[in-house]
Amino acid sequence: MEPLSHRGLPRLSWIDTLYSNFSYGADDYDGEGNEEQKGPPEGSETMPYIDESPTMSPQLSARSQSSGDRISPTPPEGLAPGVEAGKGLEMRKLVLSGFLASEEIYINQLEALLLPMKPLKATATTSQPVLTIQQIETIFYKIQDIYEIHKEFYDNLCPKVQQWDSQVTMGHLFQKLASQLGVYKAFVDNYKVALETAEKCSQSNNQFQKISEELKVKGPKDSKDSHTSVTMEALLYKPIDRVTRSTLVLHDLLKHTPVDHPDYPLLQDALRISQNFLSSINEDIDPRRTAVTTPKGETRQLVKDGFLVEVSESSRKLRHVFLFTDVLLCAKLKKTSAGKHQQYDCKWYIPLADLVFPSPEESEASPQVHPFPDHELEDMKMKISALKSEIQKEKANKGQSRAIERLKKKMFENEFLLLLNSPTIPFRIHNRNGKSYLFLLSSDYERSEWREAIQKLQKKDLQAFVLSSVELQVLTGSCFKLRTVHNIPVTSNKDDDESPGLYGFLHVIVHSAKGFKQSANLYCTLEVDSFGYFVSKAKTRVFRDTTEPKWDEEFEIELEGSQSLRILCYEKCYDKTKVNKDNNEIVDKIMGKGQIQLDPQTVETKNWHTDVIEMNGIKVEFSMKFTSRDMSLKRTPSKKQTGVFGVKISVVTKRERSKVPYIVRQCVEEVEKRGIEEVGIYRISGVATDIQALKAVFDANNKDILLMLSDMDINAIAGTLKLYFRELPEPLLTDRLYPAFMEGIALSDPAAKENCMMHLLRSLPDPNLITFLFLLEHLKRVAEKEPINKMSLHNLATVFGPTLLRPSEVESKAHLTSAADIWSHDVMAQVQVLLYYLQHPPISFAELKRNTLYFSTDV
Repeated sequence: MEPLSHRGLPRLSWIDTLYSNFSYGADDYDGEGNEEQKGPPEGSETMPYIDESPTMSPQLSARSQSSGDRISPTPPEGLAPGVEAGKGLEMRKLVLSGFLASEEIYINQLEALLLPMKPLKATATTSQPVLTIQQIETIFYKIQDIYEIHKEFYDNLCPKVQQWDSQVTMGHLFQKLASQLGVYKAFVDNYKVALETAEKCSQSNNQFQKISEELKVKGPKDSKDSHTSVTMEALLYKPIDRVTRSTLVLHDLLKHTPVDHPDYPLLQDALRISQNFLSSINEDIDPRRTAVTTPKGETRQLVKDGFLVEVSESSRKLRHVFLFTDVLLCAKLKKTSAGKHQQYDCKWYIPLADLVFPSPEESEASPQVHPFPDHELEDMKMKISALKSEIQKEKANKGQSRAIERLKKKMFENEFLLLLNSPTIPFRIHNRNGKSYLFLLSSDYERSEWREAIQKLQKKDLQAFVLSSVELQVLTGSCFKLRTVHNIPVTSNKDDDESPGLYGFLHVIVHSAKGFKQSANLYCTLEVDSFGYFVSKAKTRVFRDTTEPKWDEEFEIELEGSQSLRILCYEKCYDKTKVNKDNNEIVDKIMGKGQIQLDPQTVETKNWHTDVIEMNGIKVEFSMKFTSRDMSLKRTPSKKQTGVFGVKISVVTKRERSKVPYIVRQCVEEVEKRGIEEVGIYRISGVATDIQALKAVFDANNKDILLMLSDMDINAIAGTLKLYFRELPEPLLTDRLYPAFMEGIALSDPAAKENCMMHLLRSLPDPNLITFLFLLEHLKRVAEKEPINKMSLHNLATVFGPTLLRPSEVESKAHLTSAADIWSHDVMAQVQVLLYYLQHPPISFAELKRNTLYFSTDV
């Protein structure tokens, strides 16, 4: 298990439940779109040994019980230098005071555990030992070391908190504590054996049983209770619980520490170490993982669960799918009356011994998947954006909480529909004794994850079985307590204090990869999340016949509220017989995959941040940096008017004595010649260095342009065309007409809209209009190949709309109030404007200029 590769993934372990929240989520729906009555969280009763001491700070207690924040190597929000620093430092003191109090209790618990160890050791060498030395060392393994680490930490931290001032530093103490987590790793690895040994010794020795059932723990200094009685089993669980608590505290401290404080980098490092540790420790120690026994008498455990879209009876249903050690179970949440616990209703199950994945030939015979219309998905996004804006307005005007909740509910319903209808990648499974089932996923990443998890379990000696109705009821009943994924993964459905995700451009360099056992043709793809599902954004070239590919390729990826970056490594298949009939693509083999959180504190710097992502023994080295939406919105005129980038289109066409700039004509010609059937053309990023090289050649009007274009990767050429329009000093459809385009697209009457939108085109300067009509026809031709290239008119409008309409810097301030508003109603309208013209019958420049009947309205 590689910690880095799981940094942004939902953890399928006992750790994850500590961070689960029960806000709007998939559990509010039964999978058929019906709303559920919400029951109380059940996490606490299934995790009996979590320390919920009343002396814990309120911040920690609340966070550990219900926080939705995921631990990440850097906090979702940090204080900018000087911003509310006083308040942040005061919060630090509160967090530390609470942690110190719980640290005192923890040390007392460790002392209580160590107390019987000395007398037990003393009797071990006598003629009547209670336990052998080996049994004692197994049960109390590493407890003394853990006690000494925390005693030293407490003794150093206590005076700093008691004699508090704003300059106090303690990051080095947390960094040292994190550096000693190796002791915890040893304890965790031994934990199961320690429990089993303690249990066996209790059964065979009455004296030890009495000792282990009633250990006395000292109360805090200011507590009325001098001692409390706790079992040894409960105390042995405390170190496991403590690591998660320490990590949560680090998260809180970073959130309230100014970035220019000397503690900040030390706490950041401590959190990174702690998070990596949590990601890599053994998951099998969780007592809640046990459900019922398998036919072979072994413990049946939950291995993986999540929300998948199932196609059933020609309609899409959101299901919660549970993968146990020997069975895959597909469930939906049952409707329950108020006050009762929620339960799952089993739709079907397949014993893993009977589960097979159909071959491409068998998939061909299966019903074809019909994607949901793009324009309806775009409409949902627009509704979500509009509702988001309304919620912000209500909050700014201190509106009624009931009105805000109503808007949130509407927004969730649209997000739910978007998540239900957006996935298109088929994942088919088959019961060798009967029926086949089809799920739709948003990414090859998820499909690979589920397939690998199932195949790994199938390597064991599994037996086929049939569950009785009682056994099925018990298994389904355990799902609610055992589940590790609680909420639908929709990005905008979060608490106000959580990170809204990143808006702007992420620059990623994929350097190299190591760890391949044999030579292969290798490439990587990059995906980022948007509106709750993942979209492929970039693809490296294929590095042929190697075990150590060195791509060193840079990509510029547009982020729309994104929180995660995924890297998938593939082996290229050139066998044309292996075409997937569902999507007409050759099936390449996934060699490895990994995901990381896009934490603002990490990527929002001017410098490149280099990292390594581990995936199935393969290590991929990459670098990234981020340009915020505020920066990327700027259209900067070029100082060098002899080039084409950043120069007014009228200046370029006049100089060239052309109607359409040469760069536009050449890029369009090349895309139509060899890229019109390329999957994701204009959506998939080209290599940034190739784009910059093309930009330089066009700016210099180099004679080798045509030769260079013919050799260049087609995505780089498509990227150069997009960059040209993005860097125009004003948008192709002009700043002057921008407000009118926004008003025109919002008209309801079709005739009025037609009249206005045609009049606006006629009002454009001739070079702008001719270039726009030229590009329009090209994009329509690209969309004609949608069955092959997967680029519909709606997809193309999404890519080009903001590029062609987004106002220059002065105008943009009036229309885009903040970086997080990139998917605001305004920008959605930019997409809708281009879509209107793409869906319109062919528009002729001559007809447009000659026909004055439409143009009676004023701009």
